[in-house]
Amino acid sequence: MSELTELGVAAIRDGVSTGTFSAVEVAEAFNANVAAAATLNAFIVTTPDKALDAARAVDANRAAGKPLGKLGGVPIGMKDLFATAGVQTTAASHMLEGFIPPYESTVSGKLWAEGAGMLGKLNLDQFAMGSSNETSYFGNVISPWRRSDGGNAALAPGGSSGGSSTAVSARLCPAATGTDTGGSIRQPAAFTGISGIKPTYGRCSRWGIVAFASSLDQAGPMARDVTDCAIMLEAMSGFDPKDSTSLDLPVPAWEAGLNPDMRGKKVGVPVEYRMDGMDADVAASWEQGIAWLRDAGATIVEISLPHTKYALPAYYIIAPAEASSNLARYDGVRYGLRDLPDNAGLQDMYAATRAAGFGAEVKRRILIGTYVLSAGFYDAYYTQAQKVRTLISRDFARAFETVDVILAPTAPTAAFALGEKSADPLAMYLNDVFAVPASLAGLPAMSVPAGLNREGLPLGLQVIGRPFDEQGVLNAGLAIERRAGFTARPEKWW
Repeated sequence: MSELTELGVAAIRDGVSTGTFSAVEVAEAFNANVAAAATLNAFIVTTPDKALDAARAVDANRAAGKPLGKLGGVPIGMKDLFATAGVQTTAASHMLEGFIPPYESTVSGKLWAEGAGMLGKLNLDQFAMGSSNETSYFGNVISPWRRSDGGNAALAPGGSSGGSSTAVSARLCPAATGTDTGGSIRQPAAFTGISGIKPTYGRCSRWGIVAFASSLDQAGPMARDVTDCAIMLEAMSGFDPKDSTSLDLPVPAWEAGLNPDMRGKKVGVPVEYRMDGMDADVAASWEQGIAWLRDAGATIVEISLPHTKYALPAYYIIAPAEASSNLARYDGVRYGLRDLPDNAGLQDMYAATRAAGFGAEVKRRILIGTYVLSAGFYDAYYTQAQKVRTLISRDFARAFETVDVILAPTAPTAAFALGEKSADPLAMYLNDVFAVPASLAGLPAMSVPAGLNREGLPLGLQVIGRPFDEQGVLNAGLAIERRAGFTARPEKWW
């Protein structure tokens, strides 16, 4: 039943519901794909029995005439940043290697309650810090895509949700969870030719997700198309009293509300995003996206987001500062790694544990964050960055007085080769230049595949919406998806 792995979330859910095939058949097909794709290193842990157990429960419910849930029979991949009861959760770090939580994250619990099954825990950049999935303690994730010129260079799947993007693109799972702090759902989705949405900050609970930057982190779905993202997001969202930043709002019926008709809608195109030296294929893709939305009935409006140029430096002050605070809990005392040298004192244990447990990029961001929070520099850096963040949010608020959504590229380039940028942190950070502003403002934003560049690699278009208007973002994404007709997929080599 290998053809079952060609189906997305909606098709699997509907097929199981009608009895066209069983949930167990679906789980077995995807388990086989996961087992055969170890070369991609998308999974840190595989859980074939979990997927089968959930599938058997769905099939039993169907036989008994009971409800199957919004994701009944759909096996998914879980980013290894979400705590899963009884299954190792590492955040791709040696610091948490072997940690088995006794509790379930709110988001994963909601997905299991809706009938989803878990194929395994997906690889990521360590503590979600990275744009290429090269910082994982468990090794690089490799994109299933290759350049069309015949080059065999292993490509980055994007980050930090690189395991998720590779797994969905390579048909190892129909959908996966991701988290987005500064673009970590959208950029990997763009790199691998899939869709992914970061909802409004607070729409999905952060409880049980290993923290990076608490005022920015937000969970979201990654799937093959916009409809599947809408189905996943409905299941993941909702108020959680255990998360003080959770939005106490009803969850809209996003799937039912999908509509690609953009008549009467205004789409903003920010002039500041047209940067000098912009990749020609990315620029052409953006122009094509503008034409598609115009064809869907939208009015295109040029807008200004004047503080855009300050977004990236502000982000790389705020996010590391919050990381410095959040990661202080990893001290070798309560859980996780403990490195205790002979005759060591408490401070020696702290130092040895953190030296051994954290990777180079995590250490870099902790050092930056600790520096900008230190006496004498707090006001010069952190306070200034927070002021800039307010100005960026104000720019978006003013723009949304005249437009309904904003269209921009997702990333400044297509996927690059592993190792190509890892020696230059600043070059790596620039990958987030188009994604970070929406994160700082807490806005819903989505990447949808728009086509291939001259090297045969996917490019994504980003739709940014008003706070709480995931429906508007999904609808604009659907309008692009219908016109792009993107059916390209990586040729199997793994």
